[in-house]
Amino acid sequence: MLQLSRPVCFIDLETTGINLSSDRIIEIAIVKVMPDQTRQTKRKLLNPEMPIPEASSAIHGITNDMVKDAPTFKQVANEIKQFLENSDLGGYNSNRFDIPILMEEFLRTGLDVDLTDRRMIDVQHIFYTMEPRTLSAAYKFYCQKELVNAHSAEVDIQATIDVLYAQLDRYSQLGNSVDSILSAIGEEKIIDYARRFSYNEKGVEVFNFGKYKGRSVAEVLKSEPQYYDWMMKGDFPLHTKQKLTELFNRTLLKNN
Repeated sequence: MLQLSRPVCFIDLETTGINLSSDRIIEIAIVKVMPDQTRQTKRKLLNPEMPIPEASSAIHGITNDMVKDAPTFKQVANEIKQFLENSDLGGYNSNRFDIPILMEEFLRTGLDVDLTDRRMIDVQHIFYTMEPRTLSAAYKFYCQKELVNAHSAEVDIQATIDVLYAQLDRYSQLGNSVDSILSAIGEEKIIDYARRFSYNEKGVEVFNFGKYKGRSVAEVLKSEPQYYDWMMKGDFPLHTKQKLTELFNRTLLKNN
């Protein structure tokens, strides 16, 4: 049993996307666990004041029509703030996603919310700490053997193959081909290996860092071609610069 000196509010959000600076909350659920172990729940659908991408709706099932008459975050912000007061916070991946995006929403409203005295329990962090995501841990879990001479390149890659074969035996949904495995777990579309660029929900190349994060690469390069020069002179991987040049040249061709 979790011994509490003050309540813990466990938070989960559904959003229009995963960009902390530009995406908005469309559903918030908070379960407040009290020191006596009773629970209080608050759940609200919210109008994000922006379209919900179809790709996001496909994940959480919330559509534009479902939230068109819902309150905006600004309209419920004070109510949520009061519910969270004098409580620590928790969730799953909440330290990296839910709490940051919730704070972005509070900041947009101009409401003063100070979390400096709150303790934050991220259950995913506990999971990854207690069940290390290393090759040695995976080898022990899937193959029931200790990995001897870990970090020897040949030993590590032989163990990796053994883990893969054990995963195929354990998870029938993976199938037994490269295509079936990637179909089951999803295949990431990579632009540059350092992931300084990514695709948005419309398949458009966008910046994945810095002041233009989430912005179309082509649009930024068109309006600020000097940004290309800055990146080419900067401390970026060669592959990133190669892909940047390809995107820059494609932008030039479109403009001519």
